[in-house]
Amino acid sequence: MPDSAELFRSHGFLRRAAIKQKPCRLVRGGHLAPRVHDSHTRKLKHSMQYTNEMLCQTKHKSRAIHNCQVWAIYMVLAVSLSREQEMKQTCPSCDTTDICNCSSMGLDFIPPGLTAKTTVLNLAHNRIKHIQAQDLWQAVNLRALLLQSNKISSIDEDSFHSLGKLELLDLSNNSLAHLSPGWFGHLFSLQHLHLQGNSYRDLGQSSLFSNLRNLSSLHLGNPGFSTIRQGNFEGIVLLDRLWIDGGNLSQYEAGSLELIRKINHMIINIRNISIVSAIVRDLLHSVAWLEVRKIDLDELAETQLLRVMSECFANKISFKESLITDATMPEIVSIIADMPKLEEIELIDCRFLGTGRWKMQIHVNQSQTIKVMTIEKLSIEQFYLFTDLQDVQGLLSFLTKITVQNTKVFLVPCRLSQHLRSLEYLDLSSNLLGDQSLKHSACRGGLPLLQTLNLSQNSLSDLEMTGKSLSHLRHLILLDISQNNFGDIPDVCEWPKTLKYLNLSRTQILKVTTCIPPTLEVLDVSANNLKEFGLQLPFLKELYLTRNQLKTLPDAAPIPNLVAMSVRRNKLNSFSKEELESFTHMELLDAGDNNFICSCEFLSFIHHQAGLAQVLVGWPDKYVCDSPLAVRGAQVGAVHLSLMECHRSLVVSLICILLFVVILSLVAVGYKYHAVWYLRMTWAWLQAKRKPRRAPPKDLCYDAFVSYSENDSDWVENIMVPELEQACPPFRLCLHKRDFVPGKWIVDNIIDSIEKSHKTLFVLSEHFVQSEWCKYELDFSHFRLFDENNDAAILILLEPIQSQAIPKRFCKLRKIMNTKTYLEWPSGEEQQEMFWENLKGALKT
Repeated sequence: MPDSAELFRSHGFLRRAAIKQKPCRLVRGGHLAPRVHDSHTRKLKHSMQYTNEMLCQTKHKSRAIHNCQVWAIYMVLAVSLSREQEMKQTCPSCDTTDICNCSSMGLDFIPPGLTAKTTVLNLAHNRIKHIQAQDLWQAVNLRALLLQSNKISSIDEDSFHSLGKLELLDLSNNSLAHLSPGWFGHLFSLQHLHLQGNSYRDLGQSSLFSNLRNLSSLHLGNPGFSTIRQGNFEGIVLLDRLWIDGGNLSQYEAGSLELIRKINHMIINIRNISIVSAIVRDLLHSVAWLEVRKIDLDELAETQLLRVMSECFANKISFKESLITDATMPEIVSIIADMPKLEEIELIDCRFLGTGRWKMQIHVNQSQTIKVMTIEKLSIEQFYLFTDLQDVQGLLSFLTKITVQNTKVFLVPCRLSQHLRSLEYLDLSSNLLGDQSLKHSACRGGLPLLQTLNLSQNSLSDLEMTGKSLSHLRHLILLDISQNNFGDIPDVCEWPKTLKYLNLSRTQILKVTTCIPPTLEVLDVSANNLKEFGLQLPFLKELYLTRNQLKTLPDAAPIPNLVAMSVRRNKLNSFSKEELESFTHMELLDAGDNNFICSCEFLSFIHHQAGLAQVLVGWPDKYVCDSPLAVRGAQVGAVHLSLMECHRSLVVSLICILLFVVILSLVAVGYKYHAVWYLRMTWAWLQAKRKPRRAPPKDLCYDAFVSYSENDSDWVENIMVPELEQACPPFRLCLHKRDFVPGKWIVDNIIDSIEKSHKTLFVLSEHFVQSEWCKYELDFSHFRLFDENNDAAILILLEPIQSQAIPKRFCKLRKIMNTKTYLEWPSGEEQQEMFWENLKGALKT
């Protein structure tokens, strides 16, 4: 039967919640006692004031005043201290929820503020000494009240009268010296009552439990518990569990438990064998499972007092923490064998003194009702001298299930195995069986009907020998040989042909080979540091690969019928839709606790795969990203990477294409609007700006720099140049064909020539405005014109130019023509003479 904490959890009671504090109101008996209203405190203060006034009237005036002041100060301090203490004694979970978990808070009383909505109140492990009638009066819907491990010594008679819906009451491990029937008179719904660990010596003269018609489990007793009387259990008809702790119980009145018609589980913790015998006599026909604890069966005469057990109709008997010897074992076996309905025997944490050589022969008929025997942690001090149990072999023939755990068994004699003709289940885990002893224990003819064998945590080391030793077991279906040390395993092994379930977890195998039988339906190779799995197992339905070193899911082709697989705690980084779909029958996959790389492909599969949550065990809590670093520790299902993170190459390509388009557009726009012209001009202008504004007179080599189009070179070279250079005095002209320095950048030549010339002579024509170099020369001259505030530019209009024919980039030309006087080349000779005179005059200025 579960203890109080288990019952508390089963009702969903172990929850915490924060609540408002409500103060307690009054000091009583040195401890704070709760009050529901503040009116009590106000009345107390009024009575104090009245008392002070009366005292003041009856004393001498001076002394009376002094006494009144002292008394008033004392009472005010007491009330203040009471209020401060009250604030510390409240439970911070009772106002916001129906479950109040106030355990281990150092409370001295039941906190105030309990209301009808409170269903669970946990006050365990505090310092409560007294329960008053009004403490629980408002908690009418309380279902569980846990008061264990306090210092409760007294309870008001009607403290529990309002708790008609209470199902669990735990008063264990307190200081109750007596139990009152009045406490339980109104607990009509009570199912579980725990009264053990107090200081009462008996249960009173009458029944405490006569009104507890729904009581299911009752636990009572303590080291000082000494007497059970008739009538103590009157009113109880059925119990699921009755636990009596009476290590020092000395008086039991016969018939005390006889009124209980049915007890499913009776636990007797009583050392006095005669008392145990008397209790068993009252339970011959009512108990289903009899459990005897901490009893020493080392004297034959005392053990014979339990002969009454042979008439008991219990179907299960357990001995826990008991002592048995060679001298008493035959009598115990005889008693058990004669029990008419017994089906199961259990020995837990017992000690056996002896070597199995009985001092008297065991004379019993073979019991055909006993089917199950369980022995756990049986301490046999001289286990290495223990005999082959030949005397009890006949009692084992009808057993179908045997468990012998942690008992230092190193050999099962062959003859004993051969007598286990009906055995279907054998658990020998946590013992000392080795390869050779297993071969002897599972000899030919032994264990003929065995279906399940558990040999985990023994001393087996040769897997091939283990399989061969068991190969003759024609009905063996399940074999657990986990937690042995096999290491390397061969490629070929011999196994029972019926084997379907094999557990090889924690066996230190480095790889799986064809030694594994192909008939398996379930295989567990967890915790073996396996790096791959590729066995051909056509019938396999469940595969457990937890705690290995796998980096990918196993190939589905060799295991086509797999239904469930666990690859938890491996080195799995991801899995794909194709991998999952290759397992056509997969229903459950446990891949949690791996180091998942949350790549875009993996996340896309996770987010778009319908029904994945129904397949993945532990989803989504156990599936956490390990990388990228930005999402480490986040649940896989909650991670969404950006477009840049998922399609980096595509985004980079798009950016490059966009940049190319932008650049191409800029080039096209620049070409259309002659941006290159302006850039070149700007660069050249910046270069020119770094030079001195005006060359010294001694550096001026020419009277004029001639800027003209190549198409106008015939007029310039054959008409203008001879006219000017042959004049008297002659003019020195700079022509690009003749005077530019070879190998020098043309722009530098233009700038230098303009800088070394007094004037710049522009020969304007339709061809001029179409020449980019002419535009440069015009721009540089324009800079000089404005930077130096001089008249350096002379314009000759060789032919009429239409304004719409002048390109927009020749904005400087338009500006100069609008602000400067220019010379037009006339067609008549007389007018030409005047043209030359005007030009020469302009060059001389």
